[in-house]
Amino acid sequence: MTLRHRFSWLPDLDRRVWLLSFGRLLSQFGNGFVLFYAPIFFVNQVGLSATAVGIGLGSGSVSGVVGRFLGGTAADSPQWGRRKTLLWSAAIAALADVGLVLADDLPLFIVANLLMGLGIGLYWPAAEAMVADLTKDSDRSEAFALVRLADSVGLSLGVALGGMLVALTESYRALFVIDGVTYLLFFAIIYVAIAEVQKSQVGKTTLQEGWRLALTDLTLWIYVSVNILFTTYLAQVQTTLPLYLKNVASGGVTTAQISALFTWHVVLTAVCQLPVARSLRRWPHPRTLALSALVWGAGFGGLWLAGTSGQTLVWGAVALAVLAVATVIYLPAASAYVVELAPEAQRGIYLSINSQCWAVGYFVGPPLGGWFMDQPATVAHRFWPLLGLTTLVAVGVLGYLSRRDAGRASKERSA
Repeated sequence: MTLRHRFSWLPDLDRRVWLLSFGRLLSQFGNGFVLFYAPIFFVNQVGLSATAVGIGLGSGSVSGVVGRFLGGTAADSPQWGRRKTLLWSAAIAALADVGLVLADDLPLFIVANLLMGLGIGLYWPAAEAMVADLTKDSDRSEAFALVRLADSVGLSLGVALGGMLVALTESYRALFVIDGVTYLLFFAIIYVAIAEVQKSQVGKTTLQEGWRLALTDLTLWIYVSVNILFTTYLAQVQTTLPLYLKNVASGGVTTAQISALFTWHVVLTAVCQLPVARSLRRWPHPRTLALSALVWGAGFGGLWLAGTSGQTLVWGAVALAVLAVATVIYLPAASAYVVELAPEAQRGIYLSINSQCWAVGYFVGPPLGGWFMDQPATVAHRFWPLLGLTTLVAVGVLGYLSRRDAGRASKERSA
């Protein structure tokens, strides 16, 4: 049996998509160390308030806005392109980890997060434009699912091993060092193994014209309004939920138990990513995203039960399983829909605007969640049901987009 036949269930994608995914796995391995344990470390050991830590984490989204703007513009620029933009993103993110290692007060913590936001902002438009360039329309959802699978596997390994390292050494700062090393490895993979993929036709339209086209695309901006909700949901799970489980939930859990819960979450996300993407590949993207919103709402209801029922571990595991399904439905469809909307020569710019949703979501999410976590438990518990209600808004907007797309397709067929 040949290797290709044995793994025939895997998507048949360009080798560079696999290399890019592997590099992403490495960087997310380090991110798994940081995302889930930095809030706990800076609140419980450095002594910052949950609100201050939320502001610090949210500050990265301010620079992320700049990074995404520059990343989309550079990715579509003949002088820069996808590859050079990715190299700069990895280098800046590694420098940010140096700041986290040294941070022992709020100002330096904010500077480190500003650098991290800039690096991550540069990454997303260039990386997703590169994936789109290397895949056919019919394979694109699975290609984005593969990249997200690499995210999930890297996060699962990082969360699991990060929890073990903290339990054994109580050294949170070592996690930031390892995160910086993984970004340097990601830099090396791009530099050595991935050539520029930007097509020659990109650049025939000036960058100014590309931005004008994107900024006047009403369908894109309607979608952006709802995508901000999705990215806010992800931010709450990654930054607010660990504090909620540790400091607020009635059946409070240990750091090791939080690590186990999130390991369960990211492992399930990894296991489900490709099968779910394949099963939904023929669905219109707005319909897929509406299904995701409904599942997010159910997951937030489970988090409320986890915090108030006294059975934190049981309901936490159930809720995080539901949220894993919501995540794997959302991630590939979100990027694939924007690529579907974008003219080929403006993919970087369109994906830059789309990735701004992450900047906004991670700017609003951590401070909002941190504020609720600083309130009395009766107020903090209400956070998850309130968040669940917002999913109904997302379903309504996506239903409108679905009807709008169907009407446009009907006009094109009759023309």
